[in-house]
Amino acid sequence: MVFEGSSAAISHTGKVRSNNQDSGYAGSNLFVVADGMGGHAGGDVASSVAVHKLEPLDHAYESPQDAENTLRDTVSSTALDLIEIAKRRPELAGLGTTVSAIAMVDDYAVIAHIGDSRIYLWRDGALAQVTTDHSFVQRLVDSGRITPEEARYHPRRSVLMRVLGDMDAHPEVDTIIMPTQQGDRFILCSDGLSGVVDEPHLKRALRRDETPGRTADGLLKQALDGGAPDNVTIVIVDVGGRHPVLSGAPAIVGSASNPQGINLPAAKRPLGTGWLHPRNQAANEPSHFEPDTEYLEELIAEDKRRAKRRRIVGISTVVLIVALVVAAFWGFTKWTQTRYFVGADEDSVVIYQGIQANAGPISFASVYDDTDIPLDDLTPANLRLVEQTISARSLEQAEEIVGRLEQNLPADDETVEPEPDETEQSTDGEPTPEDSDPPADAPDDGGDS
Repeated sequence: MVFEGSSAAISHTGKVRSNNQDSGYAGSNLFVVADGMGGHAGGDVASSVAVHKLEPLDHAYESPQDAENTLRDTVSSTALDLIEIAKRRPELAGLGTTVSAIAMVDDYAVIAHIGDSRIYLWRDGALAQVTTDHSFVQRLVDSGRITPEEARYHPRRSVLMRVLGDMDAHPEVDTIIMPTQQGDRFILCSDGLSGVVDEPHLKRALRRDETPGRTADGLLKQALDGGAPDNVTIVIVDVGGRHPVLSGAPAIVGSASNPQGINLPAAKRPLGTGWLHPRNQAANEPSHFEPDTEYLEELIAEDKRRAKRRRIVGISTVVLIVALVVAAFWGFTKWTQTRYFVGADEDSVVIYQGIQANAGPISFASVYDDTDIPLDDLTPANLRLVEQTISARSLEQAEEIVGRLEQNLPADDETVEPEPDETEQSTDGEPTPEDSDPPADAPDDGGDS
């Protein structure tokens, strides 16, 4: 039965790559996204070969199982084609591609998948990732070593554990048969979209319920606004739904749309190994490759070492900060103990050691000496100074201030404000000490005025 629905396909080089190594296909029953392995010569060739190898499968099938077997066998056999290309074109050694494909059969979606391109399902306002990434970071997520959010920024996020390429003649391809319902929307995309636009933003775009073409344009714009460090390819498939059914020629995008995508001219042997070498030209692009088992163990061991180093650095940093804070606090406390001030307790004059400051429950001042000089014996001016406290630069200066207070002299000639009237009386009507005891050596005025 011919699939009834609508679809759209779009592909963009992105803002960093110099060429598009992605390919996409949207036909009547078949929908494909292939991401050529970045960092390897021939990534565009590999994705183009995969799409053109799958293109003849765009027809009706007798059963979902028939489509599943056909998809699996065709994707797997494409590896032999890539191996043959690498033999004929040594400069393309290491070419590879991801493949995520859907064949619509009656009320079922038959999926074939290898690599880290993704297929999402938008159903009843909920978004679900249907495929599982065949990547190193996904292994770490599955084993509980890192979280999905940490995987988005992991330095090994571009390492693929399974891929369609010239390294394995019989790659393992995941297949899924899942029932569909009216209104389902499938999103096939390369990691140029999923690595930049997170699921909350995907959901926001899908909630608008626009046509597949407008939705694909909106998602591409989000990826470009996010920097688009990789090629971006998006294929959107609606199962029935309220949007009109589209018909016509299949849409082929990306490198597969280039008639020369497969029969590229052979690269000339470089004269040297400088920056013009094709391998070095791709060195600035994210690497996608399939390591062997030993290399996988090495990556896991390296990841453990990196995590251990991060813990050690983190703990060391915390310890250093705490030590600096403790040292600074200790030094400040020691400095405060070189300072003194004269103040009052409930009824007497007291010499305090420290400064008048607190850090929460911690006080930086303590009683050094209770002089037993009653506050009631002080002149009003001196009492006011004592209650406000009198700072001293040393213990000797503090003791000198106490001595002056005991003699009812000004506590500190530098700090006592001059009285407004030399004949000012005290509150009890008695003259102040300065007025009642004139200096003995006052000059004689020589008689009556």
